[in-house]
Amino acid sequence: MDLAKAFDKVPHRQLMSILKAHSIDGLLGDWIKSWLTDRWQRVCLEGFYSSWPRIWSGVPQGSVLGPVLFLIFINDLDTTVSSNVLKFADDTKLYRVVDCHQDRQMLQDDLDSVCKWADDWKMTFNTDKCKVIHYGKGSINVKY
Repeated sequence: MDLAKAFDKVPHRQLMSILKAHSIDGLLGDWIKSWLTDRWQRVCLEGFYSSWPRIWSGVPQGSVLGPVLFLIFINDLDTTVSSNVLKFADDTKLYRVVDCHQDRQMLQDDLDSVCKWADDWKMTFNTDKCKVIHYGKGSINVKY
């Protein structure tokens, strides 16, 4: 599963709330908030420049702190799922053995839970990049 424009969409206010819940506040929290706020960006293409819109969300890519903040932000994505989860940057894998209808339903419930998390935190999954892989001779191709 791929979070769409993940690093660009991290809402600053919610991120700061999560950091505070992890006791990252005080001077360090103020420094991070300052580092994230009052950012502007523009695009240059073939010598033509866009305007300078203000950036209200996202963590700077190409930095060390940006990906760390992103990982802190998505850390609880899997707290309500029973499937196994692997996370790497903006990619998440949910997996489990599916031998019966109950297993299929549990995987679907976990997928629904992760999608609800994304909605709650103003993130979306890029469904074009989300895939289901079935392993085994008796694997049933189920639509999730």
